[in-house]
Amino acid sequence: MRVFKRKSHDVGMTRAEALKFAPVRSTRIQESHLESGEIILSYPVDIKPWVDRIAKRFGVKESKPIEKKLQLDEFGTVVWEQINGERSVRQIIQWFAKKYQLHTKEAEVSVTRFLRELGKRGLIGLK
Repeated sequence: MRVFKRKSHDVGMTRAEALKFAPVRSTRIQESHLESGEIILSYPVDIKPWVDRIAKRFGVKESKPIEKKLQLDEFGTVVWEQINGERSVRQIIQWFAKKYQLHTKEAEVSVTRFLRELGKRGLIGLK
């Protein structure tokens, strides 16, 4: 009798399929532009219900929404401005590589890492 089951290594989608998706900005984000041209993104952070219950037990009356800010550097700003819900990840990578005269693979690593971080924070989704 087997105690441990083997995990299936279902990849889900290929790299080529993932690059066809178009990133879409969250509607909960507020942008502010700095004089330097960089962008600051302000977004609310959802509090887990169990954290809220613990806070109430310790006497915190009403937990107001927490807002976080993320300041984008030059590269982040130009990629953020390319996100419009129409351009695919592949198109953004190609544009980025051409603008900064990078090899496509280097641009792919940079852009996908940035988009992944935005996705983890709930700032973008893919369609």
